[in-house]
Amino acid sequence: MRLVLVRHAMPAADAAVPARRWHLSPQGRAAARALRLPAGDGTRLVASDEPKAEQTLIEATGHAVVATDPGFGEVRRPAEWTPDHREKAHAYVSGTVHHGWEPHAAVAERFDDAVARHATSGTLIVATHGMAMTVWLASRVAVDAGSFWSRLRFPDIVDVDLAAATATRRPQ
Repeated sequence: MRLVLVRHAMPAADAAVPARRWHLSPQGRAAARALRLPAGDGTRLVASDEPKAEQTLIEATGHAVVATDPGFGEVRRPAEWTPDHREKAHAYVSGTVHHGWEPHAAVAERFDDAVARHATSGTLIVATHGMAMTVWLASRVAVDAGSFWSRLRFPDIVDVDLAAATATRRPQ
């Protein structure tokens, strides 16, 4: 199976709405449309159940509907708006356990289970989120989680070879 992970495009952030309900910004939609994803027979498209991830895959592929799976959702954490979110997120992917945040092992397990549910003999393209992707990759391949996460773009594409235990970000 070929596995391609897509970090969602830039959402329209709204402090009054939990991040898991955010939709793509107009700029995010345009960036998603510019993505070059593999296509063809045997390609399966699955997004997290968060609108920004689903919309990224819809915009990138032109499909009106894609499958969703909460197993590919972002790290579960309190719905709070804090100015230090980026620093907290970086610390989390680097191994810090924050009170109320989903344990790293639980993220890796649910992501693993979702990959197994949607495995195909062709290509599996998954639209997901930066922290969840990073925590899962750190559990499966050799990546420096903090460095990997801090370099992710909105959107971004990562080719994963589980047999070789490698993850490669595509140049854009």
